[in-house]
Amino acid sequence: MHTDSCLPHTRTSVPPPCGVPHFDPLRVRGGKLRLRRALRRKRRAPATVLALTAAALAATGAAGADDPVPQPPPPAAREHRAPAAAPLVSAPVRIADAATVRLLRPGDRVDVIAAPDSAVGPGGEARVVASGARVAEVPRTGETRPDGGALVVLSVPRSTATALAGAGITSQLAVTLC
Repeated sequence: MHTDSCLPHTRTSVPPPCGVPHFDPLRVRGGKLRLRRALRRKRRAPATVLALTAAALAATGAAGADDPVPQPPPPAAREHRAPAAAPLVSAPVRIADAATVRLLRPGDRVDVIAAPDSAVGPGGEARVVASGARVAEVPRTGETRPDGGALVVLSVPRSTATALAGAGITSQLAVTLC
């Protein structure tokens, strides 16, 4: 029994929906017997699988019910965990010697050293301001200052960036490759 609404239209690419005819439910007879016969025939397969699993567990030394349960480390050992890494910021740093900066490439690790500027104050020792800072950007050829300095961008924690900015005001900065 077909209706005109189930025939495909030539005007559109999608046919209109058609109803599903009503039918009686299917009844399968003997399903339980088939399952029992299949299990009787395949009884050896599950036993083999269980034996192989037990042998594999014994060979790998997996923990059984008689094995001691591993205990968590004592509280004192938990306190000595490494602190979470601080988020990094970009810190532009003016390095006094442009020739040294030309040796750097992005990704290099450097130590930044502050040497006291003789114009600011007499004497003083050089000190390491940042250790193991990652070079993020270096100037392109020709982007150096007339006095020989060059700007390098380093990725460092925020506290180190603050120390670098302060040292750049009162000291000449230099870098060494790590």
